Amino acid sequence: MNYQYLLNLILFSCVFQVNAMTIEQNNLKSNILQQEVSYSIYLPPSYNSDNSTYPVIYLLHGYGDDHTTWIHKGCIGQYADRAIKEGKIPPIIIVMPNAGTSMYVNSYNDKNMYEDFFIKEFIPSIENRYRIKKEKESRGITGHSMGGWGCMLYSLKYPDLFVASAPLSPGIHDDNDIITYDDKQWNIVFGDIFGFNLKGNERLTEDWYKNSILKIIETKSKMELSTVHYRISCGDQDFLLKGSLLLHQALSDKDVQHELSIKGGGHTWNYWRENITETLEFISRYFW
Repeated sequence: MNYQYLLNLILFSCVFQVNAMTIEQNNLKSNILQQEVSYSIYLPPSYNSDNSTYPVIYLLHGYGDDHTTWIHKGCIGQYADRAIKEGKIPPIIIVMPNAGTSMYVNSYNDKNMYEDFFIKEFIPSIENRYRIKKEKESRGITGHSMGGWGCMLYSLKYPDLFVASAPLSPGIHDDNDIITYDDKQWNIVFGDIFGFNLKGNERLTEDWYKNSILKIIETKSKMELSTVHYRISCGDQDFLLKGSLLLHQALSDKDVQHELSIKGGGHTWNYWRENITETLEFISRYFW
């Protein structure tokens, strides 16, 4: 039996079990990035039959993925439809932008100002284009791996925008990880973001600290951190587990209430699919 064929068939079918009208793919012209940015958007089954406005969750993809990956590999439409039908979450809109390998930050040389784009252009444009509630209490954010870093980064830097943030297997690193990161991999993964050919302590730049999740938490007060509800989820076999535990410890050191979920699994789509419903439930719990 060809098990890979069966797996591909399952992943393929999960896309088309969702009403095609509930998932759209579109582009947004960015003046900041000087290019069009693609995105996918999930609309609940009721969207086309009423005039209601809906809460929104921004779902950020991982390194090497794009705006379609949560549809094709994460089966997000299927899981959202089921959760709404079962009453686990209210009807919501889920937005998935393409971020390339930007790490969701502004690059050190200002060539790729993705963070500015997302906050200043993308959110306002999307929420004007679709019937989305525009209050903090109706806006959440999540993502996996690189997207887990991104969702934590945005909720820490812009706590007035998000009521809840729920990173899945977030790509969070401490200073030692950055100092000892393989030189070749540094240039591939972080070169465009923080600077090429940096070695050791040279990497601990102002740009790194502006985007270090652990450093940002260290510099904020309990009151500042407590305006967003946090849930950290990671598999117990995930190579990024250390980052999730460090994030948990950093929030705990500031006495910030949050949830931590460590379950069996690795840095895989099986884990993220199995945990996305709980993630949507957590964020939706705080919607008004």
